[in-house]
Amino acid sequence: MSEPSRPSAAAPRSASNTPATPATPATPAAFGRGHTDDLMSFLTASPSPYHAVANTAARLEKAGFRQVGETDAWDGTSGGKYVVRGGAIVAWYVPEGAAPHTPFRIVGAHTDSPNLRVKPLPDSGAHGWRQVAVEIYGGPLLNSWLDRDLGIAGRLTLRDGSTRLVNVDRPLLRVPQLAIHLDRSVTADGLKLDKQRHLQPVWGLSDTVRDGDLIAFLEQECGLAAGAVTGWDLMTHSVEPAAYLGRDRELVAGPRMDNLLSVHAGAAALAAVTTSGSALPHIPVLAAFDHEENGSQSDTGADGPLLGSVLERSVFARGGSYEDRARSFAGTVCLSSDTGHAVHPNYAERHDPTHHPRVNGGPLLKVNVNNRYATDGSGRAIFAAACDRAGVPFQSFVSNNSMPCGTTIGPITAARHGIKTVDIGVAILSMHSARELCGADDPYLLANALGAFLEG
Repeated sequence: MSEPSRPSAAAPRSASNTPATPATPATPAAFGRGHTDDLMSFLTASPSPYHAVANTAARLEKAGFRQVGETDAWDGTSGGKYVVRGGAIVAWYVPEGAAPHTPFRIVGAHTDSPNLRVKPLPDSGAHGWRQVAVEIYGGPLLNSWLDRDLGIAGRLTLRDGSTRLVNVDRPLLRVPQLAIHLDRSVTADGLKLDKQRHLQPVWGLSDTVRDGDLIAFLEQECGLAAGAVTGWDLMTHSVEPAAYLGRDRELVAGPRMDNLLSVHAGAAALAAVTTSGSALPHIPVLAAFDHEENGSQSDTGADGPLLGSVLERSVFARGGSYEDRARSFAGTVCLSSDTGHAVHPNYAERHDPTHHPRVNGGPLLKVNVNNRYATDGSGRAIFAAACDRAGVPFQSFVSNNSMPCGTTIGPITAARHGIKTVDIGVAILSMHSARELCGADDPYLLANALGAFLEG
């Protein structure tokens, strides 16, 4: 493994409302599984995009990065900087003496995952049950949210405009499945769920619905005065922590791997290459966006202006012109890192017959000639070179021709900014489930490949 891209060892699980404590550097014997230990802590401590951003920022702060405000004037000094906007973070490191036209090397990822999100009027119930009204976010595997102990987390906005993270990380809600005795058709016809009627969780008993109950409860949890909260962005999460699985613990089961696995690997790689002391010919960047699961069209999504604004302001802060900006973007490359599909042992016919990616086989190079992924032949060469420098194997993924292909932030990034983009990721099973499955070695292999790419 390449020295600069060594990820961090395990960090302890954080308290409910605070970012996870950044890890200390790993010892050589702990490199691979130490990174995976830390990933599991990161997954558990990041039940919402807002928590994921706070935890990523904490790790970058430990590596010497400092937050800059979007409303402040930026200077052209060297060093690590980052911008936070809601559930998105963009971090970059300017090497000493970098010219205004210096190209960027970008790792792109996303912080959001499919789940159940709280509606504006959350308090509901019927027949003596107290319930929370939720809306379906993204494309979750709905059955994976049934009969699972759920917490609630997200962001509260206070009357003065400030925000507060909240994470009730204990069994609070549950979406109870109908007993088979009351639905005999499920055996023959399969489970059929109505998104409006069947996914509303229960969280207690009450003969009356009292408006404001849920928010009042969360105000108490956070030690806030009654009526302090005037806005919220809340979502449910499984409270079962990530864990090793299998006889030899060669697998990891956990929530939100799509796509916090890539956010975590990107942050580890960025911190490693910027503290290694190596001369960097490019400006390394981590861009972790929100709202990928519903199209990326927001001010914090990949189809918004955030990344382009940050890159341009960095060029101009170093005294660059529009010509320098154009030269910089022309030499820029982005790795769009998102999870992909490992071959499923029970559904192998759903995969392309000659492309069967396996877990613990190294990161995926994702290809689709209809531009659902942004990879082309020259992009493949760039990624292959990075993996070669890192000593990391990689695999190729294409969809079965008879099935539609998913997409990522890759094509959006390429089209919006006119920069070379390559789609990659880690092979997993149970994508979009409340609990997904990956190989225990793949997160570390991905982080090493990303580190070699950011080093250039």
